[in-house]
Amino acid sequence: MLNRSLKSLVAALLVTGLALPTAQADDSSIVLRGNDGWLFPGWGSLTEVDGRGIEASTALIKDAQQALAARGVQLQVLVLPDKTRFYQDKLPAGKALSAPVQQRYQTILASLRKAGISAIDDEAVLRQVKAGGQEVFYRTDQHWTQAAADATAVATAAQAKRDVPTLKGNAGSGMVLGSEFKERRYGDLAERFLTPEQRKQTGRETFTVRRQAAANGLLDDAPAPLHVTGHSMVQPYFGFPQKLSNSLDRPVSVNWKPGNVGQWIMLLEYLESPDFKRNPPQVLVWQMFEPTYAQGPQASGLWDNASIMGADTWRQRLRAAVGK
Repeated sequence: MLNRSLKSLVAALLVTGLALPTAQADDSSIVLRGNDGWLFPGWGSLTEVDGRGIEASTALIKDAQQALAARGVQLQVLVLPDKTRFYQDKLPAGKALSAPVQQRYQTILASLRKAGISAIDDEAVLRQVKAGGQEVFYRTDQHWTQAAADATAVATAAQAKRDVPTLKGNAGSGMVLGSEFKERRYGDLAERFLTPEQRKQTGRETFTVRRQAAANGLLDDAPAPLHVTGHSMVQPYFGFPQKLSNSLDRPVSVNWKPGNVGQWIMLLEYLESPDFKRNPPQVLVWQMFEPTYAQGPQASGLWDNASIMGADTWRQRLRAAVGK
């Protein structure tokens, strides 16, 4: 799903198109049923950290950064932290994060910064949100709340302005934020993986969503100086790209697919697209997810089969796409 602007995406806010990665769980279930009706995705180890995989992924990201820099594009990597680290008290009895997993997000961030790759500390951002009394993930869903998405968007915009102080485009061209509405429903983890009786026990929850503001109709007419590529966390339903555009005061474009497709093919799909060739952005935000960061493009059985390729093949396609 690739669009230059948010307008048509926001029009489909309620069609989230969610899918889940192959389970890599610490128990037999793809969903961990915790305390007080909290549900957690069952992929991503609670005890082990793949240090070699982290370094290998960072090396590939460095290749992308250098290739994009040669085209005048600044890469910013946005690693979203795992839900479990914010709600460890809600994990099932007998489940806990090991010391290495407690440190895993900062290990990833340190790897990126050592390589000279621009990245915000989103764990710190979300901890501030939670400390302020707002939830950062939905109870029965794998996704973040609007409050978490908004705070991350503000921090991402600030980093983009530090990296590229002068963004192309006109002041006043950012997205105007629409009014909020609430919808009561089951989260994706409850809807897809619990039995009807388990869903009844777990209960629905309230999701906060923004309407599209009428003033946003002209956003399609201007190239976006910032593009976001990632998975379903950055889709407009959860509010991240709208708030990012509003904070930048510039149009923002986005392409995303469900998380089981993986970050490696998502970047290539954008770079190989006519949109990138016609209007390469000044800043490219490449969104990833902490539990799957260490999975390279060759991680068979972990990504969708059509996404699987060797690291060398991925590099070749990267360089061909950016012309370097």
